[in-house]
Amino acid sequence: MQMRSKRHQGGFTLVEMAVVLVIIGVIIGAVMIGRDVQRNAEYTRIKQKFVDQWVVAYNSYHQRFGAPVGDNQAAPRLMVAGKEYDIDMANNTASKGAICNGSASTKSDQPVTAASQDGDKLRDFMRGAGISLPPGRGEGFEDRYVYLDTNGNPQEIQVCFQWNPAETASGAGNVMVISGLTPDLARSLDQMIDGKPDPQSGAFRQVGLNKRSVGSNADAESMEWKGNNTNKAGSAGAANSNVAGGGDDTDQVITLVAHYKMNQ
Repeated sequence: MQMRSKRHQGGFTLVEMAVVLVIIGVIIGAVMIGRDVQRNAEYTRIKQKFVDQWVVAYNSYHQRFGAPVGDNQAAPRLMVAGKEYDIDMANNTASKGAICNGSASTKSDQPVTAASQDGDKLRDFMRGAGISLPPGRGEGFEDRYVYLDTNGNPQEIQVCFQWNPAETASGAGNVMVISGLTPDLARSLDQMIDGKPDPQSGAFRQVGLNKRSVGSNADAESMEWKGNNTNKAGSAGAANSNVAGGGDDTDQVITLVAHYKMNQ
């Protein structure tokens, strides 16, 4: 009897391919979830270990001297530096009035970030008062904090304090100026501080937005933080978080500036 050899054709069945695709999808999903969890943990750490600790330092100074940082202790005006912060939005400049450890950067997409070149040193005021500072980037750079944006590029936060005149859209009174925030981080901090990411209300607001007008049709868009993590550094930023910004996953992400209203 003649034996016929049978040829077996190799390959995956549709069921096997479906299983492989499902496994790949699960792996990708797990990686993305892991990244989100890690990023959220970093944002929480920035708030608790850096921003909140600077609030504590500011409050400690005020409780010790009965005046904000840089104010006259003998005849306090209850303003940071004892004066209003004179903002020239047209020329993107500001007179001395903010208290910083050196000068924060000023960019065209960040109307007012921090102090002028001759701003007083925040570190000197705090250490001279015996106030403990957050570690920040280390000795001499306690006002800075470095983190990675969503594209893995380094970003630097800097804090300053200033007095905002009445009718300032980002909040009047004594505020902490926080520059170097990616839109994603800014929204996260706003959510943790105010309970909702609205850049024009509450204690945590975005700098550079026009004051919201009651009944305006633009209110829905202005409720969003300007810019998102697809905007690259140096761009103007999208008007709301749902608009793609034109950057790619290698660009450094655009950064924003926020004012955090102090309680005193």
